[in-house]
Order: sequence, then C-alpha cells, then structure tokens
Amino acid sequence: MRRIRRNDMVIIIAGTDKGKTGKVVKVLPGEDRVIVEQANLKKKHQRPTQANRTGGIVDVEAPIHISNVQLLDGKTNKGTRIKVSVGKDGEKVRVAAKSGTTFE
Repeated sequence: MRRIRRNDMVIIIAGTDKGKTGKVVKVLPGEDRVIVEQANLKKKHQRPTQANRTGGIVDVEAPIHISNVQLLDGKTNKGTRIKVSVGKDGEKVRVAAKSGTTFE
C-alpha cells in the first residue's frame, strides 16, 4: 500500500521548497518520486511547434523524492507520519501517527 497517493495534500520537508504545501499531481512508484503542484518548478526551453506557435521558456513541475514530502494532517495542519492499520471492514487504512485521523 502506497503511503502517498495522487490528490493527497503534502508538505515538503527538505530541499529548496521546504515548507511549501501542495497537492500531489502524479506518483512515480518505480522511481520513488512524486510531482507536487506548483512546487520544485524548473525552467524548460520549448521550441515553437504547430501546437505551440510561440515557444519560449516555461515552468514545469519536476519530481521530488518521496522521502522529502510528508502527508499533511487535517487536524494539526502539520506534516505527519503514516501508519497502516486494518479497518473495521478488513481493508487497510492510512492513519496519522500522532492524531489518529484516517486518510481516504
């Protein structure tokens, strides 16, 4: 079970964007990386094409290693570690380590 999934709110705990929060746009499980919305922006030089007539320099979101982000707890509004426990119906559920809130 993945501890961080798409559409989760995360906080960046290391790197140049430390302290920023954002939504996970994409998870790259083979590389252990995630792409967070409006974080770790890099400049990309783009050539003019038929679809994009102007070209120029655009900002793209680069992947961040999954160890450098933490799930954002809704109660405390801080980063939290995750435990995996079995729910009432027998399914695995992600639970915040300190506050005990569950993540869907």
